[in-house]
Amino acid sequence: MNNLNQMLKPKSVAVIGASQKPFRAGSIVMKNLLQGGFEGAIMPVSPKFKSVCGVLAYKDIPSLPIVPDIAILCTHATRNTQLFSELANKKIPVVIVLSSDMHLIGSSGQTISDECSAIAKEHNIRLLGPNSLGLILPWINFNCSFSPVTALRGKIAFVSQSAAVCTTILDWANDKQIGFSAFISIGNGVDIDFAELLDNLSVDSHTEAILLYVDTIKDARRFMSAARAASRNKRILVLKAGTTSAGKIAAKAHTGGDDTLDIIYDSAIRRTGMLRVKNTHELFAAVETLTHAVPLRGERLAVMTNGGGPAIMAVDTLFNRGGKLATLNEQTISTLDGLLPYSWSKNNPIDMMGDADKTRYVNTLNTLLDSDDIDAILIMHSPSAVAHSMETAQAVIDAIKDHPRHKRFNILTNWTGEQTAKPARQLFTQAGIPTYRTPESSVVAFMHLVEYRRNQKQLMETPTTAEHVDLSKVELARRWIGDQLLQSNDSLDTHQISPLLNHYGLSTLPTWIASDPIESVHIAEKIGYPVAVKLRSPDIAHKSDVQGVVLSLRNSTEVANAAQAILDRTQLSYPTANIHGLLIQGMAKLAGGQELRIKVKTDPIFGPVILLGQGGSEWDESIDAAAALPPLNMTLARYLIVRAIKEGNIRLQKLPEPINIDGLSEFLVRISQMIVDCPEIHQLDIHPLLANGDEFVILDADLSLKPYVGDAQQRLAIRPYPIESEEIILTKDDRRILLRPILPEDEPLHADFIKNVSKEDLYKRFFSDVGEFNHEALANFTQIDYDREMAFVAVENFSSDPKIIGVSRALINPDNTDAEFAILIRSDLKGIGLGKLLMTKIITYCESKGTGQISGMTMPTNRGMLMLAQKLGFELDVHFEDGTADMVLVLNK
Repeated sequence: MNNLNQMLKPKSVAVIGASQKPFRAGSIVMKNLLQGGFEGAIMPVSPKFKSVCGVLAYKDIPSLPIVPDIAILCTHATRNTQLFSELANKKIPVVIVLSSDMHLIGSSGQTISDECSAIAKEHNIRLLGPNSLGLILPWINFNCSFSPVTALRGKIAFVSQSAAVCTTILDWANDKQIGFSAFISIGNGVDIDFAELLDNLSVDSHTEAILLYVDTIKDARRFMSAARAASRNKRILVLKAGTTSAGKIAAKAHTGGDDTLDIIYDSAIRRTGMLRVKNTHELFAAVETLTHAVPLRGERLAVMTNGGGPAIMAVDTLFNRGGKLATLNEQTISTLDGLLPYSWSKNNPIDMMGDADKTRYVNTLNTLLDSDDIDAILIMHSPSAVAHSMETAQAVIDAIKDHPRHKRFNILTNWTGEQTAKPARQLFTQAGIPTYRTPESSVVAFMHLVEYRRNQKQLMETPTTAEHVDLSKVELARRWIGDQLLQSNDSLDTHQISPLLNHYGLSTLPTWIASDPIESVHIAEKIGYPVAVKLRSPDIAHKSDVQGVVLSLRNSTEVANAAQAILDRTQLSYPTANIHGLLIQGMAKLAGGQELRIKVKTDPIFGPVILLGQGGSEWDESIDAAAALPPLNMTLARYLIVRAIKEGNIRLQKLPEPINIDGLSEFLVRISQMIVDCPEIHQLDIHPLLANGDEFVILDADLSLKPYVGDAQQRLAIRPYPIESEEIILTKDDRRILLRPILPEDEPLHADFIKNVSKEDLYKRFFSDVGEFNHEALANFTQIDYDREMAFVAVENFSSDPKIIGVSRALINPDNTDAEFAILIRSDLKGIGLGKLLMTKIITYCESKGTGQISGMTMPTNRGMLMLAQKLGFELDVHFEDGTADMVLVLNK
């Protein structure tokens, strides 16, 4: 996949710049390869030495007896351009570059990195680095790295932009006896990046979980698609650095970081179903948990302890992070009453008292393992003269292993202390039970499991839908934007943009422009009192800086005085500012309402982003807002609102009519639709939006437009629903059918459709007997990534009582060379030409996408499918002995 097979399954390696001198990169890499026990060919290349570490050396790249799968450059950057030319002539497929000084200017006037990348691209060489630590593949004993320590075999893949983070993680993991399936340092990632590695690691049999250390993402669309696909198969954790402005500067110097707000990365990681950890401590804890944890059944945590204080700290951490304690049932409390001293806590956390011995630990643990009201158990131990640290740990380990239900629970341990507790923690590690030094770290580790479960649940949730904006109004909106750009009106305010907002069903407060106090009074008399007067100036970002907003003016004198005062203050404070008059608005019904701020900004990496918060003159979008990537549906919009409330970005007030969350969700969906439809919108700032029950009125807004040329969807990190692929067709029996891409909201329709397909037809489609599809399976069918997968549904009665009667889909591989197709028709509707229509639709789509070929598999007995494929030009290869028939159609050579 993606030409990375030779990198991830190498059989030979050349070390360019191999050295006998200690501490040189060429020496360390050679020693690592030899000591690791790699069974493939290891070929040192050095003009200075006849042998390196006892292995015959070759004087230059042309002298190599075979073409190695990988060449690792342990050379100074100034030599690398010439070396890349030699590697290209040798047709070496993968090159790892350790050098960190590839930013130096080469002989062509470009950076050495650019010179080498150009050669690599021209000759189809895959490049890992520069500034890479190298590559470790423990399952084949391949340590092709500059690391001072190696990696043990395990089920976790680690991919990092930082070499230093790699060595830190390795050192810690070795101490904990935690192993890896792959350890990959991508460095600056000029070629091989996170997306391709996620695609490969997500289908690797040795990999159960993937950890990423990220400075910056370069191709948001590719990353989001790969991460979303991978997170359906594997647990993925992300440690994202550069969260502060100073951190971003450091990241930029390190790997060419970006200025993207951290809250945008946060939103992107959540949207893909991955889990973010905040620091290396959390990453260590998460690795510990992932190595040993079973999938979490629920979120109810029971805590058992011999010390009340540490348990309180654990509970505080749990509730601060949004966790929940299990409620002990009467049977469990009654059983514990018979096992524990009279003064035990009678509640969760279960304080077994300071004199708890190992027997009390075992009896309490067994009682909890017998309960159905608990999903996870945290066992805590403080140094005690009664309960010896190691003896108690061993008793707990034995009790867990002996209990028949122990695999139903996530069990975590916290043995506090150092000298007496460390050997006990080592016992837990050897037994495969997660263990932590502090109460807080143990709860944080548990909450990683909870948050991951919530992200996955969100990924699989069936969304509801908002009513789509009428296409005629979309066209009017686009025409309006075109007119503004023709007139060079690229910076507009509330008064000017209300037509655009109205096309999307968004209400604005009627606004008029006045040039002076006299005209202000005239307009106010016309509107009717009370009114608001606001400054209109493109040069003053915050009107509050000059007290440029005066509300609730009740007569002409107040309006005239307010208007003059605003102009005077502006002239005094900002004498060079452009003043475009004053805005006069009727007063909104502020009483009983809450003001919110919604901002759309175009990020250099992730494209358009929606920010939501409380607003106010001191609003700092980096900390006072929650972010979401369009396109939004009602479910995603609701998650954005709930997150903004949970994180304090919106502080709900006690109002006579509370904010209608569904109404606000629909408002956000409308904003999202506007962004998707109108690529010229560079920035939209609604400040404020007045939310009053289920009424939402825009009081003030600013819009920034920029001409846009090209595919409007390419600027979005997540490809939106391809509305341009919708078409109405007629079948042979004159049924009027809507052919359109599948929607996440189609899950119930898809379930009904499958019920109308016979067992025989389902067997032909899935090559096995399938029962009723559960929610997760249906979500996988309907919640697709339009960038790398497509499914077209044929919908009958689409305007009134829609019913899916056929589906064709194509799963396109990441390098777009092949699309695997499948087709399914309702069993009672065969013979009306639906199969050919759906197949033609999917073929045309893949052809336009530039896909190399489309292929599929069926059974030799499925004559209808084979005849259709033959008519459409597919090459058939029938294997009667295997019971399979392959179908291939070349689209783009």
